[in-house]
Amino acid sequence: MATIEDFEKIDMRVGRVIDVEAFPEARKPSLKLTIDFGELGTRRSSVGIKHYYEPEALIGRQVVCVVNFPPRRIAGFASEVLVLGATQSDGRIILLQPDETSELGSPIA
Repeated sequence: MATIEDFEKIDMRVGRVIDVEAFPEARKPSLKLTIDFGELGTRRSSVGIKHYYEPEALIGRQVVCVVNFPPRRIAGFASEVLVLGATQSDGRIILLQPDETSELGSPIA
């Protein structure tokens, strides 16, 4: 079982996707996202959602990300944040987002 102290170590924030690039080098069908976190700056992430989202539909979308994991190298790309999504029984990923527009960089509590 995880404790509340374990949960408090995870820094989750609201960001807005500002750029999307193809990522054909990745083993899993993925996209490279650039995400704006307001005062925290921009960070990049590799996300395995290429089959589920059109790149142009992601621009401007708010997402929820873990921002305090160390960068992870994926096919030579430094993925700096973990974009959170719900994995469906058929394998689809549905990205998490706030119900309403939130301030960029807002912490998730």
